[in-house]
Amino acid sequence: MSFQGYLKTIKEKTGLDPQDFKNKAEEKKFTSSGQLLPSVKAGEIVNWLKEEYDLGHGHSMAIYAILKGIKNENSQ
Repeated sequence: MSFQGYLKTIKEKTGLDPQDFKNKAEEKKFTSSGQLLPSVKAGEIVNWLKEEYDLGHGHSMAIYAILKGIKNENSQ
C-alpha cells in the first residue's frame, strides 16, 4: 500500500486527517510546537492509535512518520 493509500484509509476509518492527528498528539503531550518529543517512541504512538482509533500497526506507523517528520501529507 502506498503512503497516500494509508492516509486515505485512515481518513475513511477515523474521519481525521494528518493535521488532526498532529493536533491530537500535541494535546496528549507527545509533541511540542509540532515536534515529536525525543522521549516519545514509536511504540507509544502505535499503542495510542490502536487503543483510541483502532488503527493497525502499519497505519499507526504512517501517522508516526508524519509526527516524526519522516513523511508529510504529500509523501508518496
